[in-house]
Amino acid sequence: MVLALFSLSDVALAVAALALSATLGLLLGRLEYKGVGLGIGGVLFAGIVVGDLSARLGLDYNIEMLDFVREFGLILFVFTIGIQVGPGFFASLRRSGMQLNLAAAAVVLLGVAVTLTVHWVFAVPVPALVGLMSGAVTNTPGLGAATQTLADLGASQADVSQPSLGYAMTYPFGIAGILLSMMLVRQLAQVDVAAEAAAWDAQRRRGPSALPSLDVVIRNENFDGLTLGEVPGLFDQGVVASRMKSAGDLIVPRRDSRVRVGDVLHLVGPAERLHAMQLVLGTESEVALSTKGTQLSWTRMVVTDKHVCGRKLRSLGLTEEFGVTVSRILRAGTELPAEAEATLEFGDIVTVVGPKEALEQIRGVLGDQKQRLDQVDFPAVFIGIALGVLLGSLPVPIPGLPVPLKLGLAGGPLVAAILLGRLGRWGPFMWVMPPAVNHALREFGIVLFLAVVGLKSGDRFLDTLLHGDGLLWVGYGMLITLAPLLIVGLLARLVFGFNYLTLCGVLAGSMTDPPALAFANAQADSPAASIAYAAVYPLVMGLRIFAPQLIVLLLFVPA
Repeated sequence: MVLALFSLSDVALAVAALALSATLGLLLGRLEYKGVGLGIGGVLFAGIVVGDLSARLGLDYNIEMLDFVREFGLILFVFTIGIQVGPGFFASLRRSGMQLNLAAAAVVLLGVAVTLTVHWVFAVPVPALVGLMSGAVTNTPGLGAATQTLADLGASQADVSQPSLGYAMTYPFGIAGILLSMMLVRQLAQVDVAAEAAAWDAQRRRGPSALPSLDVVIRNENFDGLTLGEVPGLFDQGVVASRMKSAGDLIVPRRDSRVRVGDVLHLVGPAERLHAMQLVLGTESEVALSTKGTQLSWTRMVVTDKHVCGRKLRSLGLTEEFGVTVSRILRAGTELPAEAEATLEFGDIVTVVGPKEALEQIRGVLGDQKQRLDQVDFPAVFIGIALGVLLGSLPVPIPGLPVPLKLGLAGGPLVAAILLGRLGRWGPFMWVMPPAVNHALREFGIVLFLAVVGLKSGDRFLDTLLHGDGLLWVGYGMLITLAPLLIVGLLARLVFGFNYLTLCGVLAGSMTDPPALAFANAQADSPAASIAYAAVYPLVMGLRIFAPQLIVLLLFVPA
């Protein structure tokens, strides 16, 4: 068997080693204790074992080939992350998630501060330092960014492999540390989890996550005989009239529909705007306007037609041409006002009201082909990767840095994917990826990256752990993990009054750690932690990737 390995070509030997590392690592990652395990990080440790055995057997791998696989895996990984978070990245900074993002960003920045303190006090080399930080916060893209930046600066092969060693030393406690932090905050703040879940639920019901509706009887005689288009704030200010009862008939209201005192409008929009509209028009109706038993009906449709994506509702002329109206737009779990200037995006779920025969015609306009949600526009993926690589290679001179800043093969594709994911569509390209496909490509990319990193570090791991600074690195990693989480966690809870379950989601998101999110969710039957995690994930992922690059650029001096 061993002799057969020596007879393999470079390509075959590398593929066999990568496949073995991936298989063993993924199986190792599935092993859990009370819901906690290594996850995808198991591939790194399996790669280290295979790399150590390879060194003992005298097997050599083609370095250029492994470098290509590592970098391609990293590009694929960060690009799919960007496509995933792109649509919600900027929105997460504008909505009520601002406070949550500030708390998560504080965890990241404090982690960087502790890392720099470790460097200055204990003289930890920069290549090892960025690995320690990435492992301590369980962020693999940060490891990839640091490794790539060192290579771009012309670091030696030994220096380029050091981040992975540091990462392997601190990663296990990084997983456990976030769970320990949640438990300590819960204990020190004397939290009643059931009460926190109930409080969050009550607050959620009062919030703007869904659009309410209101039936209003027109009593204001100033509007008698006017058209709906002349009613201030209707249609273009976030309030939509989806149906109207006039002279005993239920109809689809148009801008040119004339109203009379006594007509009833079914309005959809934000609660505060509905209240304002009621004060202007009249009083709330005691009888709800229902389409049951009338010629009108309503249905939900998925926007999948590429000719509709990116267009404004007004430009489609749905009411004028088909006699229907769009009352709601559901995007990524949030209901949006169906304003005339609202832009439709691929995958939006819209509520359409109108005659049944017209609804079938609208189906052909919007697409409503759910199977398209499982398809990938691969030309868009490859052109996006190409744009990301080009963006990452652009030098940005910054005063004080020894070399111009480059986003590199980790940052360039990430930034490009975030922007393209936010854009959604341009010309023939559609940057929307089904969640299942995105997850598969992302996992494939990170498995390739971690397997190569492990293979190239295996021959030095045990020596570093047993005879080098490995145990000290573990201690430094514990400090980098716990200090920021406990400081921000206790301040957010005791000073700023964060809901505990929401805070757990923020802490898990600040470490981009899915096992920690699972632990948070297990504490109560509430989506609070998941919602907070999703709100902070896009910003934190960007910070976690760029922070190690900046540390390398500012502190590393090639030998």
